[in-house]
Amino acid sequence: MTGNQQFEVIKSLLGDSGTYYLIAVDMNSNYSYINRRYADIFKPIHGDLVGKNYAITMHPDDQQTCQIVSEMAFKNPDSVFPATIRKYDGHGGFIITRWEYKAVFDDTGVPAGIYCIGHDITELMKITSELQQVKISHSHSVRRHVANLIGLGKIMQTSTEIGDMKDAAKMIVQSAINLDEVIKELYK
Repeated sequence: MTGNQQFEVIKSLLGDSGTYYLIAVDMNSNYSYINRRYADIFKPIHGDLVGKNYAITMHPDDQQTCQIVSEMAFKNPDSVFPATIRKYDGHGGFIITRWEYKAVFDDTGVPAGIYCIGHDITELMKITSELQQVKISHSHSVRRHVANLIGLGKIMQTSTEIGDMKDAAKMIVQSAINLDEVIKELYK
């Protein structure tokens, strides 16, 4: 099956997808096909895209990514290659999208373009970032109390005064109570 025949099969599957983007870009870097999902999201921002340069929809820094991934696809026509691309959202921000690129060749083996299947990962990226921040915050909260306990234990190991040992023991109990509160908070 030629690349064009493969693309026709994929268009029949994803042409009306409500989840996945499907686009084709010709050898002049212009959109030659966009599915309904892509049109629904990006046509209100950029107008009719078919015939326009693919770069109109994306962050300028991501154009090089597209070029590199496209070159890899043409060098390895039996493979697909992933890329994460930021697309303008029409409100001054970006929709983060994840794509797989596949080179298309005509019946004679001449490169005809690229087709890409993608989806919106903006929410996933936001949640991942938020979880990373929570992880850092929680790690710091727990680590602070563990460091206190270790330090107080070392004081007790080296202390010869009973008063110092009693003070350190009180502080150990307080640090353990504080650590217990942090752990309870983590599980809420």
